[in-house]
Amino acid sequence: MIVAVPKEIKTREYRVGLTPAGVRTLVEDGHQVLVECRAGYGSGLDDDQYARAGAEIVPTAAEIYRRGELIVKVKEPLPVEYPLLRPKQLLFTYLHLAPAPELTAALLDRQVTGIAYETVQQADGSLPLLHPMSEIAGRMAVQVGAHFLEKEQGGKGVLLAGAPGVRRGKVVILGAGTVGSNAARIAVGMGADVTVLDIDAARLAALDQQYGNRLQTLMSNSQHIEEEIHRADLLVGAVLIAGARAPQLVSREMVGGMEAGSVIVDVAVDQGGCVATTHPTTHDEPTYVVDGVIHYGVANMPGAVSRTSTFALTNRTLPYVRALAGKGLAEAVRSNAALAGGLNTYAGRLCNEAVARAQGKVYTPFAG
Repeated sequence: MIVAVPKEIKTREYRVGLTPAGVRTLVEDGHQVLVECRAGYGSGLDDDQYARAGAEIVPTAAEIYRRGELIVKVKEPLPVEYPLLRPKQLLFTYLHLAPAPELTAALLDRQVTGIAYETVQQADGSLPLLHPMSEIAGRMAVQVGAHFLEKEQGGKGVLLAGAPGVRRGKVVILGAGTVGSNAARIAVGMGADVTVLDIDAARLAALDQQYGNRLQTLMSNSQHIEEEIHRADLLVGAVLIAGARAPQLVSREMVGGMEAGSVIVDVAVDQGGCVATTHPTTHDEPTYVVDGVIHYGVANMPGAVSRTSTFALTNRTLPYVRALAGKGLAEAVRSNAALAGGLNTYAGRLCNEAVARAQGKVYTPFAG
């Protein structure tokens, strides 16, 4: 199979879909690998490294999409890339289709087989290809939030660790999954006053067992959320329903009750966000202010630590790339239930029930 890796064009997206080591593995498997010129530069990987691994360096995205049978990316295609997509082409990347009807329509209209990293799901409910980026985004969320709390950045001038005789900064985390637990790890490590809310008692118990009285856990409900964010210096949105639009847990009125200069980092923004006032931003203009509260909504946070993110992601995706390239779509999804969960679009049909429900479209199970 011809596996093709385009250069990411999302604003300040420096990750790349395959490392040279991944290319070498695919070449050894007998596949042809195309890599767009300078695709890996943002992650410290130059064209010579890819060429030595056996890749053909291709000068343009147009050629990548024209020749590639399996397109391996990091982020969803942008509108300028839609015309490059071809019928029956396999597209393996983060898609986040639930809040993206235009992208969904483009994939359906062009009959692209879209396989989303974020909905590849194992029998125990875990999301192996979302997990590494969720770990990084969770850790970054507190780091970013601490930065924008600085007065020079427009924040209220609070140090999360506090100082002798001065209260610590209050961090409230909505969700105790991968993002939330990693955000909690960094917030606790920084010495903040941390509260984590979730509807899953087992997740809260695990955090309580790990950190004891260094953080507080609360069952998530509207009353607890309202009470906690009213006192928050930093609010981290870390709620996920696989494939579906994120539930909106924080209303505009709740945001208005926060102190001016507080910060919201909504990591769920690429699934629609769990805060009513959040919308996607870019690394060029990462924040905006609503009711005096700083909102950070960058939808590709891990792209800022591109080298770490690229290696963490491709370590997980490569086995699935090898399965798709070696077996083809039908056999790969038949033999791997987790990969079958990643199938979102096929032959003009929507094959993910959560996405179909979010967009009010017809759901058609894959029967290839």
